[in-house]
Amino acid sequence: MHRTLISLLAASVALPALAQDQSILDMGRERTEAFLAGDLDAIWSDMTPDMQAGLGSLEAFETFQSQVETDLGEETAILDETTTDASGLDIYTRIGQWSGLDTPIVIDWAFDSEGMIAGFVVQPQPQAAESAYLDYETQADLRLPFDGEWYVFWGGREIADNYHAAEPSQRFALDFVVNQDGQSYSGDASDLESYHCWGREILAPADGQVVATVNDLPDLPIGETDPANPAGNHVILALAENEFAFLGHLQQGSVTVQQGQEIAQGDVIGLCGNSGNTSEPHLHIHLQTTPVLFEGEGLPAQFQTYLANGEPVDRGEPLRGETVAAE
Repeated sequence: MHRTLISLLAASVALPALAQDQSILDMGRERTEAFLAGDLDAIWSDMTPDMQAGLGSLEAFETFQSQVETDLGEETAILDETTTDASGLDIYTRIGQWSGLDTPIVIDWAFDSEGMIAGFVVQPQPQAAESAYLDYETQADLRLPFDGEWYVFWGGREIADNYHAAEPSQRFALDFVVNQDGQSYSGDASDLESYHCWGREILAPADGQVVATVNDLPDLPIGETDPANPAGNHVILALAENEFAFLGHLQQGSVTVQQGQEIAQGDVIGLCGNSGNTSEPHLHIHLQTTPVLFEGEGLPAQFQTYLANGEPVDRGEPLRGETVAAE
């Protein structure tokens, strides 16, 4: 079949914080039921001007709705519903079973602070990439790459916990932010300095050698991304044979290490920033078999001696929704 997809989110939803808001659930359910029934006039009137401009016209939106019916059939069961927050947008996500496709279908609505529709996505649910390294044991002795408590935005082996799992080289990648009172920022969501992880020190997770660095890319305003430089400012470390660590989205000019340098676990390598293909300040880390981004296979990262939701972990893989801290 043709891939059915519309993706006009005003900001990437790659990094939502876990939340469950009844009002957003209600809005998402109402818009979804109206879309499925073909009642599109009210939906169109509730879209932001940017959303309407992206679609082109109400007639184009109607054509898209008809295409969904033709390609996917009817929704036969609701498998899951969640709400999340991403860069000031409230996201309603619904996963359903449809008559025309075996793969579950994901519907996302993004609402701005006034309840206007800022984004809409309909697409088959991504599937976790196959991996020959599911039983891999990390060779390096890893510590968490920061001090203090950080929140696991994305982490785990299933798509539901970790959108990275669809990409073979980032099969086990992790994204971290710092949450306070359940949010990754306080005050103005458009101000990078409002984000609690902004400027925090990022540490070497293990002894190793610096393979490559990038340090001169700008930290982008919220709502802008840099797909051409997905990792942004970053450091690549050789930790063991065929075991390389990537730490990305660092602040411009903050990288403190150089190619070829030997570093020790816990050394500061840079500051948390918002460079690259990112929706808000955060730290991305993953291990893979080669030092070239997107070339190679992702490896599980088992960290040692840390706390997860206050409970000690001798060796483990942080999971989405956990608050973790090095002991």
